[in-house]
Amino acid sequence: MSDTTPAGGDNAGVDGTPIRDRALAWLKERLPVDAVVAAAKHKKVPVHRHSIWYYMGGMTLYLFTVQAVTGILLLLYYRPSPDTAFESVQFIMTGVRFGWLIRSIHSWGANLLIFVLFLHMFSVFFLKAYRKPREITWYTGAALFGIMLGFGFTGYLLPWNQLAFFATKVGSGIGGALPVVGDFTLEFMRGGPNVTGATLTRFFGWHVAILPAITSVVVAVHLVLFQVQGMSIPDKVKDEAGGEDKVPQMDFFPNFFLRDVLGWVVALGGLAALAALFPWELGVKADPFAAAPEGIKPEWFFLFMYEALKYFPAYILGIEGEIVGILVFMVGGLLFFIVPVIDKVPGSRTSRIVTWAGVFAVAFIVFMTVLAYL
Repeated sequence: MSDTTPAGGDNAGVDGTPIRDRALAWLKERLPVDAVVAAAKHKKVPVHRHSIWYYMGGMTLYLFTVQAVTGILLLLYYRPSPDTAFESVQFIMTGVRFGWLIRSIHSWGANLLIFVLFLHMFSVFFLKAYRKPREITWYTGAALFGIMLGFGFTGYLLPWNQLAFFATKVGSGIGGALPVVGDFTLEFMRGGPNVTGATLTRFFGWHVAILPAITSVVVAVHLVLFQVQGMSIPDKVKDEAGGEDKVPQMDFFPNFFLRDVLGWVVALGGLAALAALFPWELGVKADPFAAAPEGIKPEWFFLFMYEALKYFPAYILGIEGEIVGILVFMVGGLLFFIVPVIDKVPGSRTSRIVTWAGVFAVAFIVFMTVLAYL
């Protein structure tokens, strides 16, 4: 019997060219594959004692992707109304195959994402990576930080359980305490004067539509700027090496990329372990007429503010202490956002003040959070 197999083997086309090569050629004609591969091969990553912080950005993006995937899976079964929200989450956890695991990974992942984002933002802050020409990169990153907190706040209410209901009532009430715009802020957040079904549907809309749409645009801009500008090198490292061009470099692909992937695998394994060993509890269904549970608190990433407001006196210069505290946090957030405008000159007195202000902010957040739990 004669052999009629094409020269390229079982995976070859009619002209003898392997199907893989034909597919790659087809792709190259339509997409800049060669340019992307060449860029990955030529991209370098500085190597120094602070290089570990470079992995935080990729980890943040990866965890956000995990949140997006698990959120879409949950969305297939979730029903956003006061009569069905709790029951739909309950069904996900008990009636959907591996639904309990997906929901727990989503909940644990949200907390890990915000924690890693805290590390990423403050590492960029202390390494002074917001200076010229990376100001816009910092602004988009700070905006993403705020958006992720928005995801955490809006997503917390969606299971419509007792704890989330009253925590949302407390959290949105802080916004309602603002001078002049307090009433508007409260009604805008809640969809009315009280936390009701309108609040649930409004939070659902923000969580699954508005915030993801905004995030997509801001992330795209952030990544483009990051690719164009490259990774920042601390001034002290450049001085010690005798110039930026003398700082050791490693190839982004495959060296840095494989280390990134290893971190992602470990993070996913950690999330799966947490979800399996400590499944996220659902609690009891929200009852607006029930008494608030004892010791009700907001989520941990807002806890330092909640705790700090307790220590403000009732009135400060005739103004309610709570309002003064909220204004202090707003000013602090604004200064954090515009730090590229404040700290421009390396080694200056202003730069040192900014650094110590950052140290104080981190110590304050940690101390108040621990104090609230104790």
